[in-house]
Amino acid sequence: MQIDIVSDVICPWCFIGKRRLERALALRPDLSATLSWRAFQLNPDMPSDGISRELYLAAKFSGSRAAGRSYAAVCAAGRIEGIDFAFERIRRTPNTLRAHRLIRLAASEGCADRMVEALFRAYFVEGLDIGNIEALAAIAARAGLDEEESHGYLMGEAGTNEVRAEEHRARRLGIHAVPCFVLDRGYAISGAQEPEMFLPLFDIAAGVVDPAPAEV
Repeated sequence: MQIDIVSDVICPWCFIGKRRLERALALRPDLSATLSWRAFQLNPDMPSDGISRELYLAAKFSGSRAAGRSYAAVCAAGRIEGIDFAFERIRRTPNTLRAHRLIRLAASEGCADRMVEALFRAYFVEGLDIGNIEALAAIAARAGLDEEESHGYLMGEAGTNEVRAEEHRARRLGIHAVPCFVLDRGYAISGAQEPEMFLPLFDIAAGVVDPAPAEV
């Protein structure tokens, strides 16, 4: 089964959604699934070097206090999934174009999932600037890529058009929030759903059960 995961690496619910999808797949050990990570930018107009976290929170939440209330639910959900969110360590909100390009590079080397995990952890647990080329190259090395080659790749423009086309395709399909999981035969589930919510969709997409007929 092919599962396309539309996400952004600065979306905390996408990190949680990744964990929940993994738990759902563990409940279906006989299901053979291929995961593909698809680019989506929550802030496509973000300056290429990002902005300070303080400015970002002021614009999005009217300040850090309001952000703290919003992130409380995220932290609670994260703890259940074994994620220790450390929002207080984040000093900069990045433009994620380079990170998505790096995921594409990792996919070509068969390690996209490791790269996505490394990017999530670097940003949400360590507070690293995942828009910075040096930081991204070091993260790439954690995921199994060559650090120097990754740095050279990010210094250029390779993969930029493909990432933008991928995001445009997602928006054209009506995806405006992430995470969104698209399975075989076009079935999709949006949001960081609990593992049990994936199971009926797995069965439908795999042809184990037929979808319920539409009501008339």
